[in-house]
Amino acid sequence: MMTKKPNNITASAADPFSIHEIMELNPLFSRREMLGITGMAGIAALTGISSDAVAGTAPKRPRIACLVSYWGAPRSHADWIITKLLDGYWWDGAHTPSRVEVVAIYIHQLPDSGLGQKIAKSKNIPIFKTATEAVTLGGKELAVDGVVIVAEHGEYPTNLKGQWMLPRWWIYQQVVRVFEQSKRSVPIFNDKHLSYNWDEAKWMFDKSRELDFPLTGGSSIPTYYRTPEVELDIDTHIKTSIVVGDTADEGALFHCVDVLQAFVERRKDGETGVRSVQCIRGPETWKWVESNPWAGKLLESVRIKFDLKPGHFQESKSPNVCIVEYNDGTKAAVISGHGVGWTYAAEIQGHKDPTIISILGWPGPFAQYHASNSQPHWITEMMVTKKEPFNAERLLLSTGIVSYNMDSNWENGRYSAVGRRIETPFMNMTYRSARGAQFSKGTRPPNTPYIRGFDI
Repeated sequence: MMTKKPNNITASAADPFSIHEIMELNPLFSRREMLGITGMAGIAALTGISSDAVAGTAPKRPRIACLVSYWGAPRSHADWIITKLLDGYWWDGAHTPSRVEVVAIYIHQLPDSGLGQKIAKSKNIPIFKTATEAVTLGGKELAVDGVVIVAEHGEYPTNLKGQWMLPRWWIYQQVVRVFEQSKRSVPIFNDKHLSYNWDEAKWMFDKSRELDFPLTGGSSIPTYYRTPEVELDIDTHIKTSIVVGDTADEGALFHCVDVLQAFVERRKDGETGVRSVQCIRGPETWKWVESNPWAGKLLESVRIKFDLKPGHFQESKSPNVCIVEYNDGTKAAVISGHGVGWTYAAEIQGHKDPTIISILGWPGPFAQYHASNSQPHWITEMMVTKKEPFNAERLLLSTGIVSYNMDSNWENGRYSAVGRRIETPFMNMTYRSARGAQFSKGTRPPNTPYIRGFDI
């Protein structure tokens, strides 16, 4: 792994040349090139062309700052996401060129992020020493049109509860400080959950509302390919739900919980907020399933759907269940289980059999270039339209459910496999989803290696 720091890890704002100075330096400088420097108003003044006409022929790409914890491996989230923002992504069965411009990078664990250093150098993108410098481009005020925070990997401690103490809030609050000082804000994408800590997460969400900027993030799995390719209708009469998937740790659980929230928010009358969260681990998991027939019935429907042998899920070495109760009485659970990808199963009023929708395979192929394409698509949509692709309340609820699931088994420094039921009146967010289907469709991407122009 490359650990040597590059020579160009700092940068400053571009020198303010005038149009006349530029044309003296290069008489062949085109009007299109001038547009990128002077903006529409300058070109309109020089040529007499209306700004509307210029806007119609040369739309400006949002300028993005990418702030990451670690970028040293081809399968790290920073590499998966930012390469798509640089070089385009696969969407609706075809490669889509990038519609944003990455102009600044900050890497918290820079010495260990050789891959990120090499990509930045090859793309001529400056790496700044701090998150603040990245979003101001070395100046004193906000100088970008959007911020992407990817703090998912790196060498960070895990606390007693099993929560990975990644610096998402720490990076985010530095960006918010710039927003406040500059008296303006831009969209922020935050990969995975907002924070391992509820108070930090709530602060992050509240700031997005206070300063009026679009906020999105979460798992890439809810927007990955589905089998079958269906979305639940708005106001579906969902009675009970489960998600079956890998819940080995906090990060894996978040994927499952975010899948759950993506479906249950479409229930009759919309999201009403979470009443309580509880976690049960070990053999007691199956006692809970047996004592809650609605969950047992849905789990059995998943087993049959995948033609698995009886008792397949009960063979898990580390079983666990995350139990969620909603304010409107709706019940849900995330149950550990392998061999079914991420599978959602629901009892829907008026339907004889459970509704089962699976997200299968891994968001690849692992050629890396095509991994997790749907998330960069919706990041780009938000940066271009300045609208949240889904309600940010969903991201906050998913974050809160995972946080209190990890708390449930611990009280006063003592662990219990049967976790306490934690009432969550502070998670009473209400909203109605109005979005259409947002998952990947069409031909899946070919297994084509990402051509970087250099050896990893």
